[in-house]
Amino acid sequence: MRIIVVGAGVLGLSVAGRLARAGADVLLLDRQGAGTGTSATTFAWVNSSRKPDPAYHRLNVEGMVEHARLAGRLPGARAYFPSGALQWADAASERWLGENVERLRALGYPARWVTREEAARLAAPLRVPDGVTALAHFPGEGYVLPDVFVRGLLTDALGHGAAYATAEVVALDEVPHGVAVTLAGGEVRRADRVVLAAGRWTHRLAAGAGIDIPMVTGTGRGAATVGLLGYARSPRLGLRCVVHSPGLNLRPSSGGHTVLQALDLNAEVDPARPPAPDAEVARILAGRFSALLDGSERGPEIDLRVGFRSLPADGRTVAGYASADSRVYCLVSHSGITLAPLLGRLVAAEVTTGEEQELLGPFRPTRFAGARRSEFEVDQRATGLGEQ
Repeated sequence: MRIIVVGAGVLGLSVAGRLARAGADVLLLDRQGAGTGTSATTFAWVNSSRKPDPAYHRLNVEGMVEHARLAGRLPGARAYFPSGALQWADAASERWLGENVERLRALGYPARWVTREEAARLAAPLRVPDGVTALAHFPGEGYVLPDVFVRGLLTDALGHGAAYATAEVVALDEVPHGVAVTLAGGEVRRADRVVLAAGRWTHRLAAGAGIDIPMVTGTGRGAATVGLLGYARSPRLGLRCVVHSPGLNLRPSSGGHTVLQALDLNAEVDPARPPAPDAEVARILAGRFSALLDGSERGPEIDLRVGFRSLPADGRTVAGYASADSRVYCLVSHSGITLAPLLGRLVAAEVTTGEEQELLGPFRPTRFAGARRSEFEVDQRATGLGEQ
């Protein structure tokens, strides 16, 4: 079976590798290069902490399990770290955290309360601020180093026979017995199936093939898709786990560096004019980071990067064909880092065998058919504790 995978982010790479392992003839295409879209600017927290829909929660829990399975066979440096995660609430968020911990416990999701002293040990070397009133630990969660993860997935796919090229796909057309993929230069590639895993470009490419994948598409100032990350080059902390604190989220990165995220600052970010190193948002981010340090370090050095989330309009993963006779398999998710290993396995199985995978049943694009957008669209601006 000849299969073209459009998009070499973590989802497309995972699917391509699994398809190649299954013996398919795989061509992986990306307009800019592997891992240069949303996968390059992600907080990369592996979790199912705030997924109230039962089917979506279950999918993400299975995604967490699949990461551990994949880590043992993915080539290259270690990319997945089951470090656990902490959430620190203040008076404004304590009630929400308490309710979420109880909800997750009822579902069998590991969550426990910890003391300030234990939290400080788990997250060393951070200081727990005086305003923190409740602290929860989620031992089953973790994080990924996205660049290392992308390299490992690409190496795995190529090692099992997949071909890879940097090329912009401008059109998909279903033709008798297959799909014609038109590239920017006019070249046409043909395949038996196409897996469309183009992240935030999925909506446009799908629409050109007559497929409706409703997504949040705004990219202007304050849009829900816009996300600001800070990459702290110094001080080198050696943070031990993911931390969500009032006003600032943190995760470890390579070389003792730290990735920072202040969700409320996203509303101030205009991607057309990315913030300069001395911008107000940069000073706020540095100030919040400094407030969690013990005071012995000099002022932090932080590089800023603006990215775009891939957001299906109802907030849930899309995985499947748009109709019974379609040959274009659509795959897009806001939980791409958590779900990539699992979706890679499940989607490859569906495409190569035609057998539906039960976990993916609730996430078909057919759920949007005949519905008005107002009936399913949700506000996905992430601003609170435990959101992404």
